[in-house]
Order: sequence, then C-alpha cells, then structure tokens
Amino acid sequence: MKKVTKLLAVAFTATALFLTSNVKAQTTPVNALRLGIGVEGGIPTGSITNFSNFELGGTARLQYGLSNNLALTLTSGYYNFFAKGNTIAGVNYATKPSGQGLIPIKLGIKAFFTQNLYFGAEAGAGLETNYAKNTKLLLSPGLGYATKSWDVGVRYESLSGQSDSYGTVALRIAYGFGL
Repeated sequence: MKKVTKLLAVAFTATALFLTSNVKAQTTPVNALRLGIGVEGGIPTGSITNFSNFELGGTARLQYGLSNNLALTLTSGYYNFFAKGNTIAGVNYATKPSGQGLIPIKLGIKAFFTQNLYFGAEAGAGLETNYAKNTKLLLSPGLGYATKSWDVGVRYESLSGQSDSYGTVALRIAYGFGL
C-alpha cells in the first residue's frame, strides 16, 4: 500500500507540473492520427508479487480522433516484471531468474471530460514472453492529463487467464505528435 501511495504521489506531482506550465487545450481533432511514445513504471499486484516488486516498460500508442473529445487508441509495447532475487515463492535458484516479459496489445478509448483530463479504457491480450508463455486477457482503466505534446496517465492493468491473475498499478509518461 505504501508503494501505491508513492506512485500516486509521483503521478499527481507530474500532473501538477504540467498544469502549471503554459499549454494549449487538448482536443482530439476528428479524423486526426497521433502517435505517443511512452515509458512506464508500475507496482505489480496479485500472484506476480511472489516473483516481482517492480515493472518497467515502453509503449507506443496510436490515437485516432472520433470527435473533439473522444478517440480510439491502439497500444502495444513491452513490459518487464523484474525478478525479486534468487528465492521466489519458496524456490531457491542458483542464479537470479530473468524477469517475466509481457507484450501488451490493447484497443481502447480516450474520453476527455475537461480540456486536458481524460478517462481511458483498454482491452486486449498480454503475451507472456518467459516461462509459461501464456496469453492473458488484459483490461485496463485509467485517468490521465494530456497536452498537445505530453500525456501523463495512471492506470490499473489486470491480466488474467490459465488459472492465474495479476496486474500492475502503473504511471505512463509519453511524448506525442501528429502524423
């Protein structure tokens, strides 16, 4: 809980920095394409906490404006859930195991409810790249703040399937531009 509080504090601080800078109002122009390249860090939740304390990744998000306040999104990239150490879930390994990799493929919406604040919702698949190499159902609600160039968002990402579920509370900071 302490780590989640710290992550939220960082998210609100970053949002406050963007709110106090001189920016133009965010709109999602109809039929316009934007691309955002982001870095994200998160705190794992669920069964993966036996294995990892931290997630770090990078994503690319393509955004298509349906109206001035609503856009479709397509997001993909790579997350790594870093292994805690040599002992995981009671099993002692001679060397530290590699992290659990995940390739998210998500389709979603981004709905602006004020000039710069938005609600996002995404759904898709999470492809595990190490160990069992399962495909997980991925659901992700979030809130964010976007300007013409920057996008800062906080979300919860749930991954479930194959009798296993876990997730992450994550912060994404991205730079975006029109195509």
